[in-house]
Amino acid sequence: MKLFSKKDIGFLGEDAAARHLKKQGYKLLNRNCQCGKNELDLVMRDGRYIVFVEVKSLTFECSEDSLKRRPSMAVNMAKRRRTVEAMRYYLQEHPTNLIPRLDVIEIYLNRSTNKPFKVNHIPDAFGADGSLH
Repeated sequence: MKLFSKKDIGFLGEDAAARHLKKQGYKLLNRNCQCGKNELDLVMRDGRYIVFVEVKSLTFECSEDSLKRRPSMAVNMAKRRRTVEAMRYYLQEHPTNLIPRLDVIEIYLNRSTNKPFKVNHIPDAFGADGSLH
């Protein structure tokens, strides 16, 4: 079993999230997009929405362990504010008539295989002021 760094786990999670959303009909517009001093994990299009996706991944020994922790718990107020700043920067650089939306995707990875065993998509997870919906 190869040990993966936190950065590797993040990339594995982003790959899983992008695949999941593409299967749902979303179109990938950008990935790991540097927006000023912040970064957007995924920028997707879903019909009339431009979706800014924050991906959070955690590894677990077994699926039962995942009942105790949720990856989205890492999306605290500071992280939400940075994501909103990045979204605003992106929209200034890439004007669009699409409606902006902020989503979170949780990726649950098996620690032995580093393969996802659960993907949880939280559409419209928080607002432009950083507050939870």
